Amino acid sequence: MTKKILIVEDDPSQRRMVGLLVQRNLGLGTVEADGGRTALSILRDAPQRDEICLVIIDFKMPEMDGIELLEILKQQYPMLPVIMLTGSKDIKVAVEAMKMGAGDFLNKPVDPQRLQVSVLNALKMGVLEKEVTRLKHNDENTFRFENLIGHDRGLLDVVNVGRKAASADIPVLITGETGVGKEVFARAIHGESTRAGAPFVAINCGALPANLIESILFGHEKGAFTGAVSKSRGRFREAEGGTIFLDEIGELPLDAQVKLLRVLQEKEISAVGSDKAVPINVRIISATNRDLEADIGNGRFRDDLFFRLNVLPLCLPALRERKADIPLFIHHFIERFSVAQGLSLKDLTDAAEKNLSKRDWVGNVRELENIVHRAMVLCENDVMDVGDFTLSPSSDVGNEDVSFSEENPLCMFEGNGKLKTMDQIEQDAMQFSLEYHDNNVTHAARALDMAKSTFYRKMKQSK
Repeated sequence: MTKKILIVEDDPSQRRMVGLLVQRNLGLGTVEADGGRTALSILRDAPQRDEICLVIIDFKMPEMDGIELLEILKQQYPMLPVIMLTGSKDIKVAVEAMKMGAGDFLNKPVDPQRLQVSVLNALKMGVLEKEVTRLKHNDENTFRFENLIGHDRGLLDVVNVGRKAASADIPVLITGETGVGKEVFARAIHGESTRAGAPFVAINCGALPANLIESILFGHEKGAFTGAVSKSRGRFREAEGGTIFLDEIGELPLDAQVKLLRVLQEKEISAVGSDKAVPINVRIISATNRDLEADIGNGRFRDDLFFRLNVLPLCLPALRERKADIPLFIHHFIERFSVAQGLSLKDLTDAAEKNLSKRDWVGNVRELENIVHRAMVLCENDVMDVGDFTLSPSSDVGNEDVSFSEENPLCMFEGNGKLKTMDQIEQDAMQFSLEYHDNNVTHAARALDMAKSTFYRKMKQSK
């Protein structure tokens, strides 16, 4: 998905000249439009719209002039940067365009160096505005489905159901593999619901200490237990009027499941150390990468709690099932890391994009994000190529251009020739699984058919 600049100019010779300057001096592709209506038609086409990173508009055009087109663009595509061109020397024209949101204003004939500086500045400002807007939506809990990458592509079907979920204040259970973006999707449901703007509280149930789960979720009174030096409201009370997101709900112990079930049934909570029940107004969205119905069968999850949480089920597709979205994610991560860490705004070759797009990405969006981040930090050039992306073995499986040794990497013998003990072999297997899955404990434990808590415990014992 090569980034391109849309040049809107009614004069064919001027269009070609600006296009050549952009291609030669900036290495970017161009798309040409002979007027405002043609430009809008190009931008309505999803694949082409995603390629356009900047619009250069001639001020004076028949049918629809530059100011009219600029006004429409700022309404429909507010994050798309715009540069205005004119043959007029009237400063009022420039002032009007800048007031309406143009990033810069250039006079004809266009000076090549001035154009290069203007385009680079506009692209940087466009990236910065996108990131500021994204952070603002998160902070104000107004993140919407249209902010999701692939909302009109690989996620289209599930987004349509998600919008229905947002309009109905009922429990939602989001399922999908690790790293597919379940929390982000939950934020979109909240952001398009009547609770938008109210608190969105996310909790990772798998990371809660077993002896503090009730206190963390429902709060406690001062002195309720050793270490309770002050009163705590609990996460449910913090989410009052909004949404609470219970991630990895399948990791919740059975006794905590009983208490959560009671909260769902009674719509009230009791803090630890208090005999007073407090009513709550909170929407619950839960998520898991486990097969909860299988867990019910083996006694790991309560069926009555499952029925309460699974009122409206949503399954997010893995990244390998929506490969058309991968280029969008890559460029999104490049832009985000450029702003967040002050890195130069890099591009990548078509070969690198194609190479990344055809991989299966076992770790899904999270794994792709880490790979792009690492490449941006290590790459010393302005353009990243295939060799700049160091991929974990899990990403390479099933790709004919990458080889991975299938020999057994675990040695059964110690240095003195004696067989290792079962504990030593187990530790070696755990360490290899952890390295194989790029230090993702969830994947490493699952590959060995081991509970994540057991994996943590055994790794801790080995130290």
